[in-house]
Amino acid sequence: MTPLVLIPGMMCDARMWGDVPAALGPRAISPAVPVTGDTIAEMAAAILADAPKRFALAGLSLGGIVAMEILEQAPERVDRLALLDTNPLAEAPDVQARRAPQIARALSGDLMGVMRDEMKPNYLADPSDTATLDLCMDMARALGPDVFRRQSLALKGRADRTATLARFTGPALVLMGAHDRLCRRDRHDLMHRLMPQSRLVIVPGAGHLPPLEQPAATTDALKEWLDT
Repeated sequence: MTPLVLIPGMMCDARMWGDVPAALGPRAISPAVPVTGDTIAEMAAAILADAPKRFALAGLSLGGIVAMEILEQAPERVDRLALLDTNPLAEAPDVQARRAPQIARALSGDLMGVMRDEMKPNYLADPSDTATLDLCMDMARALGPDVFRRQSLALKGRADRTATLARFTGPALVLMGAHDRLCRRDRHDLMHRLMPQSRLVIVPGAGHLPPLEQPAATTDALKEWLDT
């Protein structure tokens, strides 16, 4: 059975996947948190150094961006690809412009304020889901301001990976929460067009974090992808 590498989103650790890994059945699952390096390329290389020889690969948001870079660096090692709530394009200039003030604020001791004011409000379809929001804050607190700096710089300087996706012919899943305000539907439609063999899944009742918001639907989609 092909092992599975799971890469979570920005300022998230393996807990972001919730109960989904356990529900995927008896396979080797490696959570890989992108914390090593200041670029997406360095983060991808660090994960590849510890990954199985050949593996299924799934990433959400920043994790999806790192997954696309892994595919660029070592396409022969990726058996199948799942991209969740992510974006294959280089970062837009207006988003890049917000990075430096956020980093400065986080490094000055107000990481939790940055998460609370600028990120947390965009995560979930149901903003009254305090348990999931509290988990997001706890994951960010555990990773700390230097990881925030590294991941922010990596996202700011990331490359367009549309050509990488267009070359991939293996089984693929493109999944997003129907109410994701961070990674828009048109980005997922684009990834689906680039990989015409992919399955496009829009999860009702989910925002940017379907594994936590709608775990059953997310698990079902990932199971079908793994069994393809």
